[in-house]
Amino acid sequence: MKKSYKLFRTNYLKFRSQIFLTNFKFFFYNFQRKNLKIFKFFDQRKIGSIPRILLSSVIIISFFYVAPLMVNFSNENFFNANEYQNNSKAILAYTLNKKNDKLDENDKLLDEKELLFDIFSLNDLETDTVRLNASTIKQLFDDTNYKLEDVRESKLVKPVALTLLPQEIKMIENTKERKEFFIQIILPLILEENNNIRLDRKRLFSVINKSNNTKLEKKWLQKKYKQYGVVSKDLSVLKIRLDEIPVSLAIAQAAKETGWGTSRFAQEGNALFGQWTWSGDGLKPENAEKGEEHKVMKFHSLQLSVRAYLRNLNTHSSYKNLRKARTKLRNKNKPLDSIVLSNHLDKYAETGNEYIKVLQKIITQNNLKDFDEARLLPSSKDLESLI
Repeated sequence: MKKSYKLFRTNYLKFRSQIFLTNFKFFFYNFQRKNLKIFKFFDQRKIGSIPRILLSSVIIISFFYVAPLMVNFSNENFFNANEYQNNSKAILAYTLNKKNDKLDENDKLLDEKELLFDIFSLNDLETDTVRLNASTIKQLFDDTNYKLEDVRESKLVKPVALTLLPQEIKMIENTKERKEFFIQIILPLILEENNNIRLDRKRLFSVINKSNNTKLEKKWLQKKYKQYGVVSKDLSVLKIRLDEIPVSLAIAQAAKETGWGTSRFAQEGNALFGQWTWSGDGLKPENAEKGEEHKVMKFHSLQLSVRAYLRNLNTHSSYKNLRKARTKLRNKNKPLDSIVLSNHLDKYAETGNEYIKVLQKIITQNNLKDFDEARLLPSSKDLESLI
C-alpha cells in the first residue's frame, strides 16, 4: 500500500511539473510577441556577454544573501532547537526580585508542627539528660584544654556537648567569667548545627547539578522541603533557606534572650532564644497579660533549641529580608556578616530597632566575630566512624 502511494505521488508531481513548464513557455512566448523591451534585453540571442556576466553575478550574490536568512527562519520556526543550560543564578535573582514570588506563597502556608517535626519528635523521646554543676563543667573544660583565648587564635573548638545549663551559672559574680563560661557551653552546639546545615547545603548543590536524581536523593529533598517550609518544592527557594547563621549573631541572641544563661526559660526549658509557641510544649511567661495564649518553647536539650532557632530564621516570613541579605553576600563571595544580617532582625523582639542596637553592641563589645571562622574538631565518635 505504501509503495503504491509513493508511486502515485511521484507521477503526480511529474505531471504538475509538466503543466507548470507548459504554462510558463506559453506565457513567455506571448510576452515576446508583444516585443516588450525587458524580455528582449534578456533574450539570449540579443544580450551581450558583459550583461550576461552581470546578471549571473546578481543572481549568485542574491542567493548567498538570502540563503542564511532562510536557514535562520527555518531553525526558529520549524526545527525549534532548544538549548538547555544551568540558569540557577538567573532563577535565584528572579525569585529574589519578584514581588509576588514563591517565597510569599511558602511563607503563608507555614505550620510550626510541620517545620519542627524532627525537633518535636526528639523532644518526645524519653532520653536521660544529666545536669552537671558549674564546677564539674569547668573541670571538664580544663581537662580537655578548652579555652576561649585559644579558640580566638586557632579557630578550633573542642567538641564538648552539654545538654543542660548549670544552675550555678547565675551565681558567678564576675561578669566576664560568666559570659565566657556561657559562650564555652553554647559555641560547640552552634557550630554543630551549622556543620549539619553546611553538609546539607553541599548535598543540595550536588542534587541541583545532576540531570537525574536517585530515589534516595528525591526522598531527601522531600524531607528538606518539609523542614524548610518549601511548599512549592522550588529548589531556588530551598537554596536560599538552607544556609548557616553567623556564629557571632547566634551567640549574641542567646546572650540577650537568656541574660547570659540565667533566665528561667533557659534553666527550666533549655530555651536559649526565647521562641514563642502556640501549639508546642512551653513555659508560660510570668508577666503575661490576660488573653495572651503564647508560651516560650521548651526543649529536651540545648542542642534542639539551637536547631529550632536556625530553622526559625531560615523559614519565618519576618526574617525574609535577612535571608535576602545573606544570599547577596553569598553571590558576592563575601563572608556572612553578623552586623549586616542583624539589621534585619527588628521583628524578632517588640523593641524593634533598639533590639538590633543591643545585639550589635553585644557582638562588638565581646569580640564575638572572633568565632565566626571557628571550626569544630571531630569527636571521638566521629573518629571511630572513619576507622
